[in-house]
Amino acid sequence: MSKSSDQRSEEFLAISDQFQLGGLTTEASHPVTAKLSETARRDMSEALRLLFDVDSDVLAKYAEFVASGRAQPIEETVVRSLKHGGKIFFTGCGSTGRLSIQLVSIWRDFWQRQLASGLTRPEAARDFEGRAFSVMAGGDFALIKSVEGFEDYTAFGRQQISELGVSAKDVVFAITEGGETSFVIGTAWAGLAAGAKVYFVYNNPDDVLCQRVKRSREVIEEPRIEKINLTTGPMAITGSTRMQATTIQLCVLLTVLEMTVRDLLKDLEAPGRALPEAAPVPMQFLAALTELLASLKSPALLAQLAKLVTLEEEVYRAAHKNNYYADRLGIDVLTDTTERSPTYCTPPFRKFDDTTATESWSFLFVPYAETPQAWERVIKRHPQCVEWTLDQVRKLVGDDKAARTHEVVRKISTRELLRFRVGLDGLNSRPLGSGDSAVGILLDEEKNSLLTPDGFHRVQLQAARQAGARVGVLCFGNAESLKEIREFLPGWDAQCVAVLASTPKTDFLLDGVTRAGVKMLLNALSTCTMVRLGRVMGNYMIWVVASNLKLIDRSTRYITRLTRLDYRSANRLLFEVIEYVEPRMKSDRAYPPVVGVAVVRARHGLSNEAAEQRLAEESTP
Repeated sequence: MSKSSDQRSEEFLAISDQFQLGGLTTEASHPVTAKLSETARRDMSEALRLLFDVDSDVLAKYAEFVASGRAQPIEETVVRSLKHGGKIFFTGCGSTGRLSIQLVSIWRDFWQRQLASGLTRPEAARDFEGRAFSVMAGGDFALIKSVEGFEDYTAFGRQQISELGVSAKDVVFAITEGGETSFVIGTAWAGLAAGAKVYFVYNNPDDVLCQRVKRSREVIEEPRIEKINLTTGPMAITGSTRMQATTIQLCVLLTVLEMTVRDLLKDLEAPGRALPEAAPVPMQFLAALTELLASLKSPALLAQLAKLVTLEEEVYRAAHKNNYYADRLGIDVLTDTTERSPTYCTPPFRKFDDTTATESWSFLFVPYAETPQAWERVIKRHPQCVEWTLDQVRKLVGDDKAARTHEVVRKISTRELLRFRVGLDGLNSRPLGSGDSAVGILLDEEKNSLLTPDGFHRVQLQAARQAGARVGVLCFGNAESLKEIREFLPGWDAQCVAVLASTPKTDFLLDGVTRAGVKMLLNALSTCTMVRLGRVMGNYMIWVVASNLKLIDRSTRYITRLTRLDYRSANRLLFEVIEYVEPRMKSDRAYPPVVGVAVVRARHGLSNEAAEQRLAEESTP
């Protein structure tokens, strides 16, 4: 062990009691998926069904939320704030940070579409559009690539939300899957200090959090902060809170926003126009969500999705790449693809001009000519990235960590974000060829983008076919639209892999149930693909990237379970392996899983290099 890795381990161990989270419900193994990796090798449709079976926990918790009657008073608080000039803040990190950005994107998209359709008071609609804000740990850059360590600082959360001007008129939804994230807790305290109404949204039992995590206990026991506990149970993949934890949060918060826009529209439309009432929304959402989950579990849908998993597995296993093409679902696709990297140690999105980074397994393109415009279309506003100076960073973290932290900050600016060319101007930097794949993802309202010769999805998939790539289509919508696509595809490309997901017919203005279905299906697709690629053992994500204190603890625990090392020894070994792979991590080059290398080292007494080689040999199918 080097002196530097030893020091980093000792620094973590000195505070590890604050981040040893193995006793939390979200860190437990779900019994339904305990043998997921074995099942996926034998029967892919059955493995997918198991993942959707765990989503039934979301349905059960949502039913509890509806029965509690809490949606209406929360919505009334939000409406009252907005009508008196207040703002709504959604704060989070990692998957909840991306959820926050998605919620604001959906909110702003609704008002933009309302303005385009014509309102009696367009100026008010334009005003409401601009009153929702997301606060993501690491800023908008973290939407596309995880930002090292940002979630570990309460001060960062306070700073980012304060920069957006949180005030006593506002409402803050501080969203954390586990209920223990320092950054999110910082935003909650900052909101409270400003006089805002603060809701703390989380997914672990109060008694467990209060017993184990001091910072969580302080928030939970603060009477001025209203708690929204959405515990569903363990995740389908152990600790992977991007799954059920954020799905239930998406459902609940979209319910509140759906009710909010219905009430706000009453003041913006001409008298006499029939508008849907807010009160029935929770029950209607529950009924539609129940129907949706049954549809996702249908044998026909599972068989279709299994074929798409096979397509992506074969492409990635052969070291080829996949391009996704989306428009209205761009934010949904981007969220799922980004979260694959820290969860399964896949190469993150590569910047268009980076010639040294490993090529990303998957990438997203949206139908806008230039990347700045494309980013605005995805998130429905100008990007908001962290642009702190060295002096600002020093005030937040102190002299010892200032230089290292500022090095991270310099890499997450708006300028750096725009190097990820997700517009049409990025196509030439990621050409497809034989062995690659292309998948179009769309809603039924976008069907002409596929059915007409000059439509975005049609043009891109056609170009991919001509280049020798395999193609797929993933469409969500009503039976009539799906029938059109089903009849079109055989004559266009008989080999096209089609997943046609039927969604319930509703009058929801924000289409929340469909967005929940998109999330669950994309989660299942990416998860099952990674399981098939050997990145999950049972239901443990053994390729987890130790990029923050919570994940360092998780990685250490996994090493202890798979070896005979105690916690301290496992952690020291982990940091030695991190130091070994870190140059490749920082330059976005491919690197082996730190947990896997550490386990092989401990089991066989090997060096880092020899352990990496042996692990690669054992992982080759």
